[in-house]
Amino acid sequence: MMQKFLSIALISIAATALSTGAIAKNPSKKPAAANRTAEPTGTPYARRADAMRFADDLAERRDLDREWVRQAIGQARFLAQVPRLVLPPAQGTAKNWQAYRSRFIEPVRIRAGVRFWQDHGAALARAEREYGVPAEIIVGIIGVETIYGQHMGNIRVMDALATLAFDFPAEHPRAQERAAFFQRELEQFLSLMHRTNTDPFEPRGSYAGAMGLGQFMPSSWARYAVDFDRDGHIDLYGSAQDAIGSVANYFIAHGWTPGMPTHFGVRPEGSAAQTDELLAPDILPTFSAASMQARGAVLDEAGARYTGPLALVELQNGDNPPSYVAGTENFYAITRYNWSSYYAMAVIGLGQAVAAARR
Repeated sequence: MMQKFLSIALISIAATALSTGAIAKNPSKKPAAANRTAEPTGTPYARRADAMRFADDLAERRDLDREWVRQAIGQARFLAQVPRLVLPPAQGTAKNWQAYRSRFIEPVRIRAGVRFWQDHGAALARAEREYGVPAEIIVGIIGVETIYGQHMGNIRVMDALATLAFDFPAEHPRAQERAAFFQRELEQFLSLMHRTNTDPFEPRGSYAGAMGLGQFMPSSWARYAVDFDRDGHIDLYGSAQDAIGSVANYFIAHGWTPGMPTHFGVRPEGSAAQTDELLAPDILPTFSAASMQARGAVLDEAGARYTGPLALVELQNGDNPPSYVAGTENFYAITRYNWSSYYAMAVIGLGQAVAAARR
C-alpha cells in the first residue's frame, strides 16, 4: 500500500456482526509460533517490560485470557523498516498533484477497475441503492488502496501494530499521539482476533496495519465492516461484496450525503489576503458560494448555484501554479478515509476514469 496519511475517525455507531465473523482460514485461539520461514527476525516483544504491562492491562480491561494476550504480544517482532515509513516527508518537499494523480489514474488501475466493476456490478449497484454512495466512489477507493485486491500488503499485522505501538519514532512531530493511536489499534486488533477465534499472526496487511481490499484499520473493521454477501461472517480479504458494503457503510458513518456532488470548479481571483482567508479552514467546508465569490473566488455555474458549505481546496503542482477545487461536505467525507485532499481527488478521478472506460 502507498505511503499515506492515516485517517481514523472515532465516530461511534452500532456494533456490526463481527461475533459471527472470521478473518483467516483454519483459525486457532493459540497464536502461531513466530519463527516461520520468511517471517520477521526482529526482537520479540516478550523481552519488553512495557509491552508485557500493556498486555496485562489489555487482558484485564477487555476481559481476555491473560496468557493468550501475553503470548500474542510477546511473539510479535519489531520491524525496523516500519518506523521510517510513518515519518512525514522532509521539510521543503514540494507536493505535486499531477505527479500524485499519475500514480493512481493510469491504465493498469483503470483496466483492473473495469474488470472489478464487471465482476461485482450487482454488489456495487446494491451498495449504491442501500447506502447512497455511488459505485464509482467505492471503485475509486478500492482501486487506489489495493488495485482491487492485487496489493493488500504482506506484512504481519501483529508485527506492524506492535512496532508502531511500542516503537513509534520519537522524531515524528505527533509521536505521543500517534503511538497512543496505534496502541488502541493493537487493542482493537487483538480483541477482534479473540472474538473471531483467529490466529493473530495470520492476517497480512500494510506497514501501518491496514487490512483487506479496502485497507481497514482494526478499529474501522470493528465499527464499520458489514456482512454484505450475507454468508454469516465478515471477510474483507476474500469477499469483494463485504469490502464494497463496508466501504459504503464507512462513508455513511462519516457524513456522506446521497446525491450531493463532491466538488466544483473554482478559480481564486481575489487578493492574496482573500485567498488566504478562503484557505484558512483547509478542507473543512465553511463558506457559502456567495461568501466565496465575495472573496474573489470564481465558481463554475453549478458551484455558484450550490446552497451548501464549500471549502477552497488547493492542490500544489510543484513549481507550477496550483490547482483548485471547491469541495463539498462529500469531498470532506472522502478525506475521512484518508486525511488528504490529494487522496480524495485521486479516488474521485479513478472512479470517473473507470466509469468512462466501462462506457
